[in-house]
Amino acid sequence: MEVGASPLLYELLLQIGQGSFGKVYKAREIGGTGRLLAVKKFHSELSRSSGNNGIPPYMLREVALLCRMKFFDHPNVIKLLDARATMVSKAFDLTVVLEYIEQDLSTYLFRAHPSGLSLDDIRAIMLQLMRGLDFLHVNMVVHRDIKPENILISSGGLVKIADFGLARLYTFNMALTPGVVTLWYRSPEVLLTSVYTSSVDVWSAGCIFAELFLLKPLFKGSSEAQQLQMIFEFIGLPTEVEWPQDSPVAYSLSFGPKDPNPPLLASLNPHERDLLLQCLTFTPSRRISAAGALAHPFFSQH
Repeated sequence: MEVGASPLLYELLLQIGQGSFGKVYKAREIGGTGRLLAVKKFHSELSRSSGNNGIPPYMLREVALLCRMKFFDHPNVIKLLDARATMVSKAFDLTVVLEYIEQDLSTYLFRAHPSGLSLDDIRAIMLQLMRGLDFLHVNMVVHRDIKPENILISSGGLVKIADFGLARLYTFNMALTPGVVTLWYRSPEVLLTSVYTSSVDVWSAGCIFAELFLLKPLFKGSSEAQQLQMIFEFIGLPTEVEWPQDSPVAYSLSFGPKDPNPPLLASLNPHERDLLLQCLTFTPSRRISAAGALAHPFFSQH
């Protein structure tokens, strides 16, 4: 596996992350513009006895999708700059080089002034997030893990969607793996193990939209059941007719009130409230799309 005619030369500056896949480094390009880079290094010892046959499938999918998208060079999607896989004896090494962005949205919100973000900042972040999602969905990619940690934001306010380890190419109402999306940003249809499409990303974006106002997660459940209950306490309990028929979870009136009145909604102006509720619509087919959100008065009137 190689991306590019010749390897991108760089020097590692410091380690900035570590996970089950390996390590992430901040690096600087040698020659050229001397730009900063993010370098992911994965190392795997091949072993038949342990069942380890090389690189995890999710990393292959991530690189494949980034390769698919890099030639469009969308400003709101992280760009793959180089990928190299090598086999040395009984070890497999993969190096992925990406654009370097200073911080993720989680860090950005943590550093925000306690009085909150300005409306202009909230609008700019959401506009770029929706543009990135619209690009992905037009190209039949569902991210499946939109959350602040996977949204990068530069010091100049440029937003980029990152981390495509759970992303998939999709078709309408395709039956996909249920255990996706970090719990706090997981849509009702995923929590109810029903079929889902790209609308799961819009739900997650809606959760982030609320978080930009609150400076904390909107739904902070500790279990799937509690997460559902918190959702219904905010958007109201759907009718039994609206409940997905393919869900193994039975409809119950105990999930939440039918007509809640959460404080956040009362504090928003009509355009903000309408866009938020359209993103957080229970029925996926009625939920606003990323393209529809971009045409919403919240953006178009400014």
